Amino acid sequence: MTADILTIDTPSGTVRATAQSRGKDSVVYALGGALRGCVHVTGTHHPRHWDQFTALRVSLGSVNAMEATAPAESLPRRRGSATGYTGGLVRWTDAHYPYQHVTLTPVESTAGNAPSLTTGETLALVMRACAEDVAHRPGLHRLLDASRERETPGLLRFLTWSMRKGEAEAACFERKAQAHRRDAHTAVSSWWTAARWLTARPHPALALVLMDYPGSLARRADYLPACAERAAHEERDRIGRLRSEIASLRAQQQPRRRTHGSLARQHSAGDTPLAEPSGNHPA
Repeated sequence: MTADILTIDTPSGTVRATAQSRGKDSVVYALGGALRGCVHVTGTHHPRHWDQFTALRVSLGSVNAMEATAPAESLPRRRGSATGYTGGLVRWTDAHYPYQHVTLTPVESTAGNAPSLTTGETLALVMRACAEDVAHRPGLHRLLDASRERETPGLLRFLTWSMRKGEAEAACFERKAQAHRRDAHTAVSSWWTAARWLTARPHPALALVLMDYPGSLARRADYLPACAERAAHEERDRIGRLRSEIASLRAQQQPRRRTHGSLARQHSAGDTPLAEPSGNHPA
């Protein structure tokens, strides 16, 4: 396969990124010019939708900086410098906000130091350019499909654990809300008793009893029950979203039924490097 060369203008000078696909799982860019080292781009899930594999992850030096430490020689460094840098970004689009989103993970040297402003901007520009290049490649759907196969088992384990933990927390919030509601009746009665006493015989101590502060009668009567109920409701909503995403991921794991027509298309495309689009779209 002929390598593609990406030319990137940066504050440190021109960077040449030579792209080469590694199987169907990632695209690696060998850096030359103002930078030396490697940048890897893989598919990944949407940051807010665990079952949607529509994002791209860029990692400095390693295929996935979240899972593996990059070899020192592969870490990007400025020309003439021995200091390599780690970090990455995730690029995606959102259905409600279709413009491009990018989140950067901290870029730092192997010694844990932040890069200079020039070096940091250079690395960010190179990562963005590599992500943009991969996002417009005709084989993007294969990269995203590979990320689904790679990440789904781990995501299912994590989401199942998170759902069970959430159910326990929601039950705890509901018990607290029930206890606070019982206590609220006593707090309301006590508050009105103090109010009547204050009306009959004003005193600073009674005024203090009626004020709203942590642990006060007013807080026990209104804020605490509502707060616990709101927390329980939010946790139940989160559990519902997790349950839907788990079901979606499991459905995506099911092998697709192959029809006679699809088998014929696959046979005719046997010598073609790119498969039929899978339905994934660029991040």
